[in-house]
Amino acid sequence: MMSPEFLITCLIIVASPGTGVLYTLAAGLARGRRASIIAAFGCTIGIVPHLAAAIMGLAALLHTSALAFEVFKYLGVAYLLYMAVMTWRERGTLKIEEKVGARSAWQITVTAVLINILNPKLSIFFLAFLPQFVDAADPQPLARMLELSAVFMAMTFAVFAIYGICAAAMRDHVISRPRILAWLRRSFAAAFVALGAKLALAER
Repeated sequence: MMSPEFLITCLIIVASPGTGVLYTLAAGLARGRRASIIAAFGCTIGIVPHLAAAIMGLAALLHTSALAFEVFKYLGVAYLLYMAVMTWRERGTLKIEEKVGARSAWQITVTAVLINILNPKLSIFFLAFLPQFVDAADPQPLARMLELSAVFMAMTFAVFAIYGICAAAMRDHVISRPRILAWLRRSFAAAFVALGAKLALAER
């Protein structure tokens, strides 16, 4: 049974604005409801490696190895800056499309997955977070951590999808107003730069 403390903590973490939320909102505004759900799914898949690393103890490597942490961190920073540039140039996150084809869906998924994979802080967070909700006397701690991880992922997808669908509902009002679209594009680009700077300053 899931404790209320775990569920509340997960909700706060998932609902807090970050790169995944930002990308899902942008996908919903630019490409509609289907794209926002695809983005939410991709962001959810992107946390799987971090959850697996935490469960297997691999996240400890990022915590103890300065080189490993820095490599992952700056790969993440570079990717966020790339997202900022593509958004500013209107060929990336806020590229307006009437329909989301198979190729676009694949691009959205890959981008969303990479956004979360290239954030080493997630692995360290899950390494510290999950064990707090596993009883030391639990006869099957691995199964319990997998169960907690599944709940966290389900909540991530649900909350991100809600964010994206709400953004998609505003899409028609946005794309019909070039000035608002330009302002949003610049705002999202600036937000990606800010998140990249925050990640660059992150310590182990």
